[in-house]
Amino acid sequence: MARFGLAIQTMFAELTQRCLDAEFDEAYDERGWFVKRKRQSRMYWYYKQRQGDTHREVYVGPVIDKSITDRVQRFSEIKDDYRQRREMVRALVASGLPEPDATTGDLTEGLWKGGFFRLRGVLVGTVAYQCYSGLLGTKLPQQTLMTHDLDAAQFYSISHAIGESIPPIDGLLKQVDSTFRALPDRTDPARVWRFRNKDNYLVEFLTPNRGSDEYDTRPAQMPALGGASARTLRHLDFLIHRPTRSVMLHKAGIPVTVPTPWRYAIHKLMIAGERPEEEKTEKDMVQAEQLIVACLEGRRAYDLHEALGEARQRGPRWKEKLVRGVAALAPDVRARFEEEMAKVQTEPRRRRGSHEKS
Repeated sequence: MARFGLAIQTMFAELTQRCLDAEFDEAYDERGWFVKRKRQSRMYWYYKQRQGDTHREVYVGPVIDKSITDRVQRFSEIKDDYRQRREMVRALVASGLPEPDATTGDLTEGLWKGGFFRLRGVLVGTVAYQCYSGLLGTKLPQQTLMTHDLDAAQFYSISHAIGESIPPIDGLLKQVDSTFRALPDRTDPARVWRFRNKDNYLVEFLTPNRGSDEYDTRPAQMPALGGASARTLRHLDFLIHRPTRSVMLHKAGIPVTVPTPWRYAIHKLMIAGERPEEEKTEKDMVQAEQLIVACLEGRRAYDLHEALGEARQRGPRWKEKLVRGVAALAPDVRARFEEEMAKVQTEPRRRRGSHEKS
């Protein structure tokens, strides 16, 4: 698998940092200030700004998130450098890193500016997968990057606890393409979690289901999603737990939140074969294989092993699905994966043994 040189990886990391800085610059006017608020025994940052005779507070994120707290502390120093970032995006795309199609890029930018990622939303599916080349320093095959939909997820508990929402989702989507239309749910037409345009581009909102099976057929109300509901899915909580930040190479770079690539790979192994469309099952396996190889070659075997171990601990049904998924891997990928996972498994014991002898 082809890997990008150190210069390209360094540029991508710098662009990510600068986009996150610019994200703060765009979201929070310098005339405001940041305050801490305690909610349910945890501390959170809020941005406060005067509006006439009142003050408006906007949720920012948890204080324990170092990336957020660092930016709060140097907020006054952050400057927007759009033109330089645009040049970096062009250079990274020219080097072979993937860029989204215009619709995907514009939709993601709309979600970003609407506050979706600030409200702890996460891109999932192939749109998230497109952002992994830069994170892993690996050139992923073009056929695994193609998509005609955008999947966006948020935890149900977060959506209900934040007390804030993105702008009305119908208007946000129509700003990108006026032909987007809501597709009411068949079981509950009052709740909408899918939107489609004239070109059959599909936008879907999702949320984890950790309750009874009956919720798999009922969309959940999501107060933070601008009037959209969300389809409930099994295993999604594993995928979007502890996500990471990356950059979509569109315009001057769009800062996004995506699952970690190792969780994405393990998640694909679990759901492969569960979707009725044979084409999607094949794509799931190819993406899982490519990310497993990329993680191993990028020296992220421990992260992959940790995600695998967590999934196995979820119970016998998860173990069965993982066994089936691993068995479906290409023989060479499966052999390498099992060898590397076994090697990581024995490393702690080797370290303990050497410590005891000393």
